[in-house]
Amino acid sequence: MSRILFVVTGARHWTLKDGTEHPTGYWAEELLTPYETFTGAGHEVVFATPGGVAPVADGGSLAPENNGGRDVRPALDAIAGLAHPLKLAEIDLADYDAVFYPGGHGPMEDLAVDADSGRLLAAALDSGKPLGVVCHAPAALLAADRADGGNAFTGYRLTGFTNAEETQAGLADRALWLLQDRLAALGADFQEGEPWQPHVVADRNLVTGQNPASSGPLADEILARL
Repeated sequence: MSRILFVVTGARHWTLKDGTEHPTGYWAEELLTPYETFTGAGHEVVFATPGGVAPVADGGSLAPENNGGRDVRPALDAIAGLAHPLKLAEIDLADYDAVFYPGGHGPMEDLAVDADSGRLLAAALDSGKPLGVVCHAPAALLAADRADGGNAFTGYRLTGFTNAEETQAGLADRALWLLQDRLAALGADFQEGEPWQPHVVADRNLVTGQNPASSGPLADEILARL
């Protein structure tokens, strides 16, 4: 059995360019689907957030129409440890066999500028352990700075929530910045798939998924590497 660390946003809103606080959190499918994949295969999942705050799901992600008609609230409520996560700053990578970051707009608010998360991501990348990051969670890669001032993910092939998807979701014009633009600007080789379709990109031990529909295939790829 492997131990898999889930690093989850602790944010409850995403600040837009006009100062509006857009309610958000983690996206339910992107946490629940991989969780059920990993635990169903007999692995242990441990949760951590910035400051150890209890994470919340984006309200929109709880709608049955976004989950194949399923009411996911009971399944989320039943997840051991999710309501009482560890503090991200106290995590020792040596205790885990893989690291996974679910998305939602929340990471755009907190993980994108979280130095503890950035150090963990760089260490995970260097360790060779499977590292999965999906949808908006690649915003966390922006904080993975090296001592020389560069970014650990420069030159890596990866994906994430695209400008086209943010536009179709109705928030691109209101955002302070767009994820695809920022990842490209740091020198990553951003691989864009069709909007809302599963799209997973693997480069060395880094596995990224474009959108909620990519969370299942991404989890399967991480599982195959454990």
